[in-house]
Amino acid sequence: MVRCSILFDTPDERLMAGRRESPACFRDLNLDQITAAVTAGREAYDLPPIFHLPLLSVEAVRYRHEVFQDCENPNVFACVASFSERMRGVRAALLETRKLHYELQKQREHLDTVGEYCETVNALTRALTLSPLRSRGLNRLRQYLIDYTLSMAFGSLAAQTESLQADLAAIAYAVRIVGKRVEVSRYGGEPDYAAEVLATFAKFRQGAVEPRDFTFRSHTPMNHIEEAILDRVARLFPEVFAALAQYCERHREFLDPVVTEFEREAQFYLAWLEYLKPLRRAGLHVCYPEVFQGVQASRCSGAFDLALAHRRVAEKGEVVTNDFELRAPERIMVVSGANQGGKTTFSRLIGQAHYLAGIGCLVPGHEAALPLVDQVLTHFEREERVETLSGKLEESLERMRRLLGQATASSLLIMNESFDSTTVSDALFLNREILQRVIERGMLCVCVTFLDELASLSEKTVSYVAAVDPRDPAKRTYRVVRKPAEGLAYAMAIAEKYALTYEQVKERIGR
Repeated sequence: MVRCSILFDTPDERLMAGRRESPACFRDLNLDQITAAVTAGREAYDLPPIFHLPLLSVEAVRYRHEVFQDCENPNVFACVASFSERMRGVRAALLETRKLHYELQKQREHLDTVGEYCETVNALTRALTLSPLRSRGLNRLRQYLIDYTLSMAFGSLAAQTESLQADLAAIAYAVRIVGKRVEVSRYGGEPDYAAEVLATFAKFRQGAVEPRDFTFRSHTPMNHIEEAILDRVARLFPEVFAALAQYCERHREFLDPVVTEFEREAQFYLAWLEYLKPLRRAGLHVCYPEVFQGVQASRCSGAFDLALAHRRVAEKGEVVTNDFELRAPERIMVVSGANQGGKTTFSRLIGQAHYLAGIGCLVPGHEAALPLVDQVLTHFEREERVETLSGKLEESLERMRRLLGQATASSLLIMNESFDSTTVSDALFLNREILQRVIERGMLCVCVTFLDELASLSEKTVSYVAAVDPRDPAKRTYRVVRKPAEGLAYAMAIAEKYALTYEQVKERIGR
């Protein structure tokens, strides 16, 4: 079968597209919330596996960028969205038709469903033919659709469908009801009682009525009287109904696999662009990141946590954006500063940006240049669970051991206040040991911590600090800026944790 995937440029990439489970980082980075929101209402397309599979090459990312850029053309978006809606109708009609028990009704519904499918494919082909497409994916699909609609098989299917629909529409018959007896015969010029009824009630008409054309199909099963009438009609016109039966048997399977595959893959692009719409309307920026192999640098300006931004926009609240950058030879961002100052959100937006860039999506920000990471690994502190026999520290160390065991030089590790449940000296020792292994691997890392000393571990580390309002140090700005650590964050956090700040102690003494 010909492959015209708009998600994967090569067959090798397609072979890896079966990952079902979500990556372990999804919960920590809010990517589970993002994916759930993006795919809501599109459950029939099984989209989550697409979001679970990072791409392996820069070229694969660019392939998706091209399709996204074509879909940002309102005309292309509209024609693909219209195609998807009509194809949903086709599949729904097929499902409803299978539930019918009366064979003649099933055959007629099947005929009309095939007709709708042929019209849908022709409409998409015409629309894409008139569109200035630049992406390899949609250009390949357009050429396939042109060849498909001009093929003898499709032409015969469309012609047979149209001919049979015309033959059925031309059937005229008369139904005569006398008491409990119903007679069905060929129409022989009998009076049209519908016209007489309309004439009778014409005198009650008040003003002109706008004419309406009602075209609808009902999948409601026929009752036994309707079935009996249609049985007799079929006997009056055996040739037409025999042709209908043969047609349905011959075209039981009529959906083209490339067309149906395109319908599913297109949802990835439509859903992501729809998800970004309210953010763009609110004035937030998204961009196509420059993606490259290797971890020599990483930067993004105007970045934000997508899940948090969606909530804030819905509440008509402000969304704070941040910049981040790693310059060679830097590999590790050590994020310290005021408690509740946005450090965890900062680490999440970095993880989101790298992960989304790796699946070919637009990412939050004015502009971005990001390495293609093979995996995003997260170590966020977990609540201690009573059902586990090990303590919290042991569990944290075991998780970190597993993460470092699967990490490569192309991985990104995000540590969020790791080992903060232990003593300061132990936490400092453990974090230093881990960051040293990160440096040896050459991987990227974001380390959110109260331990300012980690920021000066080596030339591979750079300090970011959660800023406060200089006029009121108690007021958080939720901006995280690149600057040397201040040396007070951990002490203040401990004081707040145990209610030992000046104001807290003063209040207790006053009581």
